[in-house]
Amino acid sequence: MPFWIPALLVSGFLLVSLLPRVQGSPNLTWSFWGAGAVLLGWLGVVAVRSSTPLTRPPIVTVLRPQHYIQALVQLAVFGYWGWYWRPVYDYAWLLVAQLLFAYAFSMVLAWSRRQTYVLGCGPFPIIFSTNLFLWFRDDWFYLQFLMIAVGFMGKEFVTWTRDGRRTHIFNPSAFSLGIFSLVLIATNTTDLTRGVDIATTLTLAPNIYLFLFLAGLVVMYFFSITLLAGSAAMVLFGASALYALTTGVPYFVDSEIPSAVFLGLHLLVTDPSTSPRTPLGRTVFGVLYGLGVFVLYWTLGAIGTPTFYDKLLCVPLLNLSVQQIDRIVARISASVKRPPVGLWHIARGNAAHMAAWVLFFGAMTALGSTDGRHRGDTLPFWMELCEDGNARACERLVQIESNYCRDNSGWACNELGGHYRDGRSVEHDPVRAYSLFAQGCELRFQPACLNLLGPEEVIRSHPRVFDLRLLLREGGPNLLSMSDQTLSSRACDHGWTFACREGGGE
Repeated sequence: MPFWIPALLVSGFLLVSLLPRVQGSPNLTWSFWGAGAVLLGWLGVVAVRSSTPLTRPPIVTVLRPQHYIQALVQLAVFGYWGWYWRPVYDYAWLLVAQLLFAYAFSMVLAWSRRQTYVLGCGPFPIIFSTNLFLWFRDDWFYLQFLMIAVGFMGKEFVTWTRDGRRTHIFNPSAFSLGIFSLVLIATNTTDLTRGVDIATTLTLAPNIYLFLFLAGLVVMYFFSITLLAGSAAMVLFGASALYALTTGVPYFVDSEIPSAVFLGLHLLVTDPSTSPRTPLGRTVFGVLYGLGVFVLYWTLGAIGTPTFYDKLLCVPLLNLSVQQIDRIVARISASVKRPPVGLWHIARGNAAHMAAWVLFFGAMTALGSTDGRHRGDTLPFWMELCEDGNARACERLVQIESNYCRDNSGWACNELGGHYRDGRSVEHDPVRAYSLFAQGCELRFQPACLNLLGPEEVIRSHPRVFDLRLLLREGGPNLLSMSDQTLSSRACDHGWTFACREGGGE
């Protein structure tokens, strides 16, 4: 067997560890060296045990479109997103290292089982898909390599017979993401990752929904997954609209479908190898994904867990249900009388599905549910609903103000401290209130300093110009370069009535 190929891959992997990006963190460097040592040791064991030749060639080259096309689309997402959130570009060498690790690991794994290794672009979409949703911080990066290894092990060992051949059950990236998400939730260690940052920084790229929509059309065209992604989006949009109509409060804070979920329904759940192959089966699969994300978002929020896991946890369960979905769909198809052949083929054609999806996305855009400003982007909206006694709005208001307080808005810290002091929106907690007032005072927000003196009545004031540069960003970058006049106009549009007067915002 050509052992020099994985040896060369591991050598390249170790060379990456010498770059300043890796050498800047001792823990990251040791993660590389530890992973490299495991690969070299494993390769040595396989080489010693391979005294008899294989009956089949050790390597065959197969280039599958679903691998390289999806990889190119995912790479485009990295490129566009990274232009506006630079940590993505800083992470580039770590992506390269993961690809080298994945090729070496999967090759040695195949040979250790005396199987032919299929050389192609398969590791690319697995690595890209994994890293579009979760990556570990530098000090814990050995867990990133472990997560990749788990994905490939699941692909190799967790299999079933489908359509007469043995194949893997789970989408490899979704399998490892699901397992590690459960462990992170159970151990309350989400802070070891940049998962929250990843989920919230996609919107820093302008028109991200339009970009993901156009990128998704490429995948839809080549692999006919339009019904899957489209039905998931429609269920999420419809369920969100029904929730808002019933409660008066948007379900997702600042969108009808969060951008990271929109990415997931295009480039995570749509793996053709682990989803149904019939139009009706794909529709059912998409509906279940939409419902799963909707329910998980509420469930995770209720137990105080970061909600970005919503799009990750249900995919392995859906992969596991594919054969059952196929059986149900087959029974339905056998019992339903089909229309004339010509009309039937037109109705079930991917071009027709894509046209319907384009119209639906256009309707979402016209309603302001994609890149347009969402009503949940305006803090006065939540403040007014909370003042009117809407408990759900108060919960969201506290959540939003907590985020802005962490971003160093003195106004938000003071408002949050007021909630804990008066006990109307949250449980009365004077110690927590004092801490928040102290934080607001350190950020030079004068009312917070006055509240530290302990008056019973909470002293509040309008946001300063600096605060508005944070509060008005609509999920995008802070408005540090925006003129005061433009900022005041934007604040007025967002419902801050004080900014509508001349000199507002000062």
